Amino acid sequence: MANLYNFVSMKKYRSIIIDNEKNIREALALMLVANCPEIHLCGIASSASEGRELLKTEDVDFIFLDISMPEEDGFAFLHTIPKEDYGIIFVTAYEEYALLALKASAIDYLLKPVNPNELREAVTKAIRYRELRKSKSDVRSIYSESLDDLNAHVHSETKQIEKITIAEQFGFRVVKVTDLMYLRADSNYTTLQLSGLDKIVATRSLGEFEKILKNHIFFRIHKSTIINMNFLKGYSSYQGNYAEMADGALLPISRRKLNEFREAVSRFSKSFE
Repeated sequence: MANLYNFVSMKKYRSIIIDNEKNIREALALMLVANCPEIHLCGIASSASEGRELLKTEDVDFIFLDISMPEEDGFAFLHTIPKEDYGIIFVTAYEEYALLALKASAIDYLLKPVNPNELREAVTKAIRYRELRKSKSDVRSIYSESLDDLNAHVHSETKQIEKITIAEQFGFRVVKVTDLMYLRADSNYTTLQLSGLDKIVATRSLGEFEKILKNHIFFRIHKSTIINMNFLKGYSSYQGNYAEMADGALLPISRRKLNEFREAVSRFSKSFE
């Protein structure tokens, strides 16, 4: 394992920047040189069309891509290239919903103005996942699907996250939001219980999932538990307060959340009195 890590850490990853803002291009290039020795910057483009020309002449591993560009935005650009061949790191100043969509995907991103520490973190994660995609074909397929889902989310009229890409210890899974029954905190990880009794241990905190799912039918009944109200089967106050879920699980409701929980139940036209 140590030898593999040393090999990966010493390897140079050829990268390009595509952004229509000159100051962003120049600042990002300087930060990459100063903070990311694994990255070899082999080209800079001010538009999607210039970026395509670079891909014709350069062997590229990573693309630092602006989402919002005039004439042809980042998503339109990705439709014209074999996107699964590259590691995409979006650089964006996009609005709140698009950020939720990015967080729900397996795609790395940076917010403008770019912070050097966040850049370092994004590059480290992107390299780790690129090596994983190279060794596992199913991870490569899921990465491509996650890019497609991200595009659909950003351009959705309903502004609802319909799928999330879950990072596991050895890969990814794409999950429909409607299949999430409940989520429980487990230290820095989160256990996701799906309909059909399937279970996933995700390498994200419960708080991160709460932000992504805030526009959906999810309610945090406890500091360690979020439930999907559609899978709520009943409520019990016997020897404590519990939400009874469709799979038979009895999940504790904290006292400070009890009134909010009852209001949430009322909003869903369900009565357990």
